[in-house]
Amino acid sequence: MSVLLKQVKVISPGSEYHNKVVDILIESGKITEIKKNISEKLTGKVIQGEQLLVSIGWFDLQTTSGEPGFEHKETLNSLIKSAASGGFTGIAVHSNNQPHFNHKSQIEYIISNTKNKVVDVYPLGTITIDEKGKELSEMYDLQQSGSCGFSDYKHAFKDAGALYRALQYANNINSLLMVHCNDETLSNGGMMNEGEVSTKLGLKGMPAFAEEINLERNLSILEETGGKLHINSISSKGSVDLIKKAKSKELNVTCGVSAFNLVLDDSSLLEFDSHFKLNPPLRTKKDIAALRSALESGIIDVVISDHCPHDVESKDLEFDLAEFGAVNLQTALPSVLEKYEEKDLSQLIEAITTNPRKVLQINIPKIEINEEANLTIFSQHASFSFDKKFNLSLSDNSPYLNKTFQSKVIGIINGTKNYFN
Repeated sequence: MSVLLKQVKVISPGSEYHNKVVDILIESGKITEIKKNISEKLTGKVIQGEQLLVSIGWFDLQTTSGEPGFEHKETLNSLIKSAASGGFTGIAVHSNNQPHFNHKSQIEYIISNTKNKVVDVYPLGTITIDEKGKELSEMYDLQQSGSCGFSDYKHAFKDAGALYRALQYANNINSLLMVHCNDETLSNGGMMNEGEVSTKLGLKGMPAFAEEINLERNLSILEETGGKLHINSISSKGSVDLIKKAKSKELNVTCGVSAFNLVLDDSSLLEFDSHFKLNPPLRTKKDIAALRSALESGIIDVVISDHCPHDVESKDLEFDLAEFGAVNLQTALPSVLEKYEEKDLSQLIEAITTNPRKVLQINIPKIEINEEANLTIFSQHASFSFDKKFNLSLSDNSPYLNKTFQSKVIGIINGTKNYFN
């Protein structure tokens, strides 16, 4: 089947078609024509609308699924459907389930159960056994089985020696560590950002310097060992300054920011809504401004959804008992796109397309004739309501439930497979 995209504006920095309005014809999964105007064929699907935009397929560097072990929260199929609806043609899956991705059989399970789907799925093996930060996993075996990198998800390294050894080992096999930064001796028991709002609410806070101290230590270890290190998500102005300094020293470090931390501040928790209970926590408007500036200047490399599904029993509790995290695959980019003018989209698009793939050292699609189609079509002038009917996750722990967005993902094309909202 063919798909014809009519009068779409290409947002793809580096492409000869960047910022041009064109027609794009996809036949048998390949881009066969790119012209100012292509006549509609008798068969096939035509996608058209006012002020449609197209980029190479979006990639989310941080998602989790319940499968295997917690299928009542999310299955791999529901994860893929949510990702496709959210505009992603590729996702990296961290271990936040049981059993953890410690063994090659878990990596092989993820790969075999997501093969030939509309969204490409890349599993990340754990750095340490059961993400406890002590004994290293069999990283080489995990890599040989298809792990594209290693992560202990939201479990920050307490043991500096363990991270030191892990970086050395990963460097030897030319792989990547992805780490969360949080000194739990400083943030232990914290429910939200430590500041005026937490004081007003009487909730124990998670100070920004808990993230920053742990980040500074990890960067110092990287400087000593060499290798590659990705910081999953930073949330404060101080962390931005540390990453900027590390990059000026030419350390091989990249970092991400959660879409939540780009658009929401800690005042969102004034009603004690546990759907806003996140890790890293929502911080201040000053931090949001610093994060956006860092994204636009390239200090921050990628934007992530930080999709973390939880069932009602995990979130509909007293605030201090509720789990951290929210679903966000279908709402991450609509929430961020609302904050951007069309003329300023280039850096954001790179942060969700080319940069995540560079981090994982995987193939980067191109919008060129004879290339396999890997595209996301979206609009900043179409609205949708994220309600329970639209939500494709098995969990509905979203701070955006019943919110209407003014930006919308129209659909994705990934080779011969496609999905349209």
